[in-house]
Formats: sequence, structure tokens, C-alpha cells
Amino acid sequence: MRPAVVRRPVGAPLLRGALVGGAAYGMGRRAARNADQDAAQDQAIADLEAQNARLRAAQAPAAPYAPAAPAPAAGGDDLAGKLAQLGAMVQQGLLTPEEFTAAKAKLLG
Repeated sequence: MRPAVVRRPVGAPLLRGALVGGAAYGMGRRAARNADQDAAQDQAIADLEAQNARLRAAQAPAAPYAPAAPAPAAGGDDLAGKLAQLGAMVQQGLLTPEEFTAAKAKLLG
């Protein structure tokens, strides 16, 4: 008895392998390209954040802002002018109410 010869189609398996392999290769390249773009975008964001931090540090005031003392009232020697000046300082937040009361008592007493 003779062994049976099995005939396989010649072109179909090769074509199927080329299609599957080519598609997989293309998807792998796309995934690698996307990973490179993500890494570049992450680096660009980190660079911008560092630049913003440097700009904020350069723009920060060296000393805290202190408002200028109010100009003395006309006739600064009179009692009413000094009390008005103390009241303005309390409204500006330069004096606490307790400090205002002590300064007023010193002026009046």
C-alpha cells in the first residue's frame, strides 16, 4: 500500500501569514510611536511647570507690602486731628481696637 499524499494549497497560508504579520507589525509601530509622543508630551508639561515655578519665584515680592502711613492731618497738633488719624489707622488695619483704645486714652489722659 502506498502512503497517501496530502496536498496543501501553496499560496493561502503564506498570504494569511503575511497579512496577519504585517498588521501586527503596523500596530506595534503605532503603539511605539504613541508611547514616544506621550513621553515627549509629559516632558513638555514638566518643562512648562518648572518654567512657571521660576517665573512665580521671580515675581514674588522681596518684602511684604506695607501701606504707607497716612499723612498727618492739617493742624496735626490738635486733639481731633490725632483721633481722626488713629481712627483711620484702625480702619486700614494698622492698629487693633485694643491699641486704638490705649492710644486714645494716652491722648485724652
